[in-house]
Amino acid sequence: MKLAFIIDPIHRLDPCHDTSVALMEAAQILGHEVWITQANLLSVIDSKAWAVLQQVELVPVELVAGLWLAADSWFKPGTTAFTSLETMDAVFMRTDPPVNDAYLYATYILDYIDQNKTLVINNPAGIRAANEKMYALQFRECIPETIVSANKQAIRQFVEAKGNTILKPLGNKAGEGILFLQSGDRNFNSIVELSTLQGQVPVMVQNYLPAAKDGDKRIILLNGEPIGALNRLSSGSDFRNNMATGGTVAQTTITPREEEICKHLTAKLCQDGLIFVGIDVIGGYLTEVNVTSPTGIREIDRLDGTHLAHQVIQWLEANR
Repeated sequence: MKLAFIIDPIHRLDPCHDTSVALMEAAQILGHEVWITQANLLSVIDSKAWAVLQQVELVPVELVAGLWLAADSWFKPGTTAFTSLETMDAVFMRTDPPVNDAYLYATYILDYIDQNKTLVINNPAGIRAANEKMYALQFRECIPETIVSANKQAIRQFVEAKGNTILKPLGNKAGEGILFLQSGDRNFNSIVELSTLQGQVPVMVQNYLPAAKDGDKRIILLNGEPIGALNRLSSGSDFRNNMATGGTVAQTTITPREEEICKHLTAKLCQDGLIFVGIDVIGGYLTEVNVTSPTGIREIDRLDGTHLAHQVIQWLEANR
């Protein structure tokens, strides 16, 4: 197969951490061509999606003493071509958030791929429909008590009723802008005004889950089925458990409650064409559904001895 990966500039990726690199490596190891491009290199010509594609050869990372090690020159650029994306067997949309205008326009361009010819992972319409914070709201039985609002009074009432809460911007990633908000906080007005841009942009406010001190679990789903998980733990100086904020990772298992949460999501994820997804669970509650460029494969493979990226590519082989 010929596989295209829409990524951030490859020299900025961390081969020992980035799931995009793991997927590209797995594709190469399993005998497929790997091509890369960027969102700003996409076009629509004659009502078809085109891209400036570059073939790439990778030097796979190695696990040494429990750590991934990469070669100094871990990728080798090859042939460049401006071609229709329908010449690919699959296109992986792996550009990192934020989901800004440039990101959305890229998904509109990807709409012009005939998915009977070329599978897009994840479906561009599905990505647009699935704000990573808001998407979870439709699974009410799985989430903590939550409101979404730009109204200061509505937020105040919720915080006063719950005591300890978490405020999340709807468009950020990797824990950016997440705040711990308490009833009676003297900075309440300033926090809400800054977070909502003076009441113009809604934010999510959730009941604080004390189980967060025990970690924030990332579960990877492939076509609606869980295939692996890791637990993310805060550094101790930050209440957030995100790896990007200095959190550490630990081996974990998927509990019966988490299996149940996954089953609640399966039909909707498949309906929306969201094939490769990472969900976040704290204390048995779903907190986010990550569909843009979910990560965690490198850490899970390191801890569990698995090859999750190979599973993804093998699934693709079986379904093309």
